Amino acid sequence: MTDPISTAWDAICALPQPSLTELFDADTDRVGKMSQRLEASLDDLGELGILFDWSKTHLDDDVLAKLEALAKHQDFAGQREALFNGGIVNATEGRAATHGAMRGSGTEAQVEEAEALTARMGILVEAIHQGALGEINHLIHIGIGGSALGPALAVDALGRDLTLVDVHVVSNIDGLALEQAFAACDPATTLIAIASKTFTTTETMTNAASALKWLEENGVDDPAGRVVALTANPEGAVKWGVDETRILPFPESVGGRYSLWSSIGFPVAIAVGMEDFQAMLAGAQAIDTHFREAEGRANLPLLAAFADQYYTRARGCQTRAVFAYDERLTLLPDYLQQLEMESNGKRVLKDGIPVGLPTAAVTWGGVGTDAQHAVFQLLHQGTHLIPVDFIASIAPGDELDPAHHKSLLINCFAQGAALMAGGNMSADGKDPARAFPGDRPSAMMLVDDLDAAALGALIAFHEHRTFANAVLMGINPFDQFGVELGKKMAKDIDAGEGNFDASTKALMKAAGMG
Repeated sequence: MTDPISTAWDAICALPQPSLTELFDADTDRVGKMSQRLEASLDDLGELGILFDWSKTHLDDDVLAKLEALAKHQDFAGQREALFNGGIVNATEGRAATHGAMRGSGTEAQVEEAEALTARMGILVEAIHQGALGEINHLIHIGIGGSALGPALAVDALGRDLTLVDVHVVSNIDGLALEQAFAACDPATTLIAIASKTFTTTETMTNAASALKWLEENGVDDPAGRVVALTANPEGAVKWGVDETRILPFPESVGGRYSLWSSIGFPVAIAVGMEDFQAMLAGAQAIDTHFREAEGRANLPLLAAFADQYYTRARGCQTRAVFAYDERLTLLPDYLQQLEMESNGKRVLKDGIPVGLPTAAVTWGGVGTDAQHAVFQLLHQGTHLIPVDFIASIAPGDELDPAHHKSLLINCFAQGAALMAGGNMSADGKDPARAFPGDRPSAMMLVDDLDAAALGALIAFHEHRTFANAVLMGINPFDQFGVELGKKMAKDIDAGEGNFDASTKALMKAAGMG
C-alpha cells in the first residue's frame, strides 16, 4: 500500500531546487510575499509588532502549494481546532493540551478556570510584595525541564533592568547549583518555590528538601512557611508540608514544557510584577489568534513549519540553528531545544506505526555577536547545510551609545546576507580557502522592542511552530516517554535493581555503588 505522506514528499523532492539568488531574481516581490508584519494592540498592556521574514529560504510557490496540500491531507485545520477546543491531542496519554487557555485561548470553561488560577497567583504575588510573608528579597525557584527553562528564560529576559525580588532558578541535582543559589541569597529574606507537576520529581524534591534544611540551619524559625508550591498535584504538596494558601495549582492538561503561562510563571511575576506577566500572556494570545485564524502560507507558525519540514525531509538537514542578537535572549536556544526536541523527537506516528522519514532536527544556537566568532565558520564554509533563524530587536535593551545596538543589528543583517550571497574574499576571487558557496538559508524575526509582550509572542510562535511540525509529520508532540525511560533506569540503579550492561555495572562499582 502506498504511503501518501511519502508520496507527497517524493513529489516535493522531485521539484526543481533553484538557488536563493535565482528565487529573488525571478520574483521582484519575493520579500513582500515571504514576509509578514504581525501587529496587535494589547489594550493597556501596550503594542506588539514583529516582522517575520522567510524570504531567504528556498520555499517557492510550487513547494508551498504541495506543503499546503500536505497540511490539508493531515487535517491541520481540524487538529488546530482540537488544540484550542480541548480535544484529545495527546492520544498516547488520553489528554488535551490546554496551555493556550492559560493565556485566554481555549474553551470558555478552560479560560474561566485559567483566569481564576492566574488571579489567585496575582493575589499571592501582591501579598508577598507587600510583606505578608515578611521581608522577601530573594526567591530560589526549584524545578527541572519546563518547570525551570521557561521561568529562567523569562526572568533573565525581563528582569535585567529592575527586579522586585532577586530570582535564582535551580534545576540541576548537582549540589553545586543549589550551593551557588544559597551563596547569593540571605536565608532570612529568601522564599522557596517548588515547581513540580506531580510533586514527586526526584531531582526537584531532593533539591527542595536541601533548601528547607538550609533555611533551618540558618535560623529561619518556620522553613515550611517560606515555601510556595507550583503543581498540578495540590494534595501531594499539602502532604509534603506546604500550606494550602501557598499552593498555586495548574491543570493536569498543561504540559511541563508549555507551562510558563500557568503558576510555573510565578517567579516571573515575583521578579518583574504581575503587569509584565499579564503582558507576556497577552503577547502569546495575539499569536494564538493569528495561528487560529490565518490559513496556509499566511499562517506564520505553519509557514515556519513548512520550512522546517522542507529542509529536514527534502534537503536532508539534520540541525537548525537559532541565533538571538540580543543578550536578553541568551537562554532562548536552551528553551527551544526542549520545546522542539522533546516534543518532536519521535520514532512512531500517532497510531504507533514507525515514521518513515526524519522527524525533529537538532535545535542549537547561541547569541550574536559571540557566535560569529565561534560557530559561524561552519555555517559559511562547512559541508553541512544548516537553516538559521535570526532574532533581534529594533529597540535597544541598553542605554549606552547607540553605536552598540547599531553595530549589533548590522552584524545580524550582514550574516543573513552573507549566508545567502557567498563569494570569494581573495584578491583574484579564485582562492578556494577564501571561497563561500552561499545559497544558505536563514529567516528573521525582528521585534519592535523586546518587552514582555514580545517575549510571550516569540515563545507562543515557537510552540505553534512545533505543533504545526508535528501535525505535518503525523506524530504526537505532547508525550515524552524517552524522558521517562531515563528516570526509571536511574531509580533502578538507586534501588540496586535491574540487569545493566557490563559497562554500566563497572561505572557503578567505580563510583562505589556496587
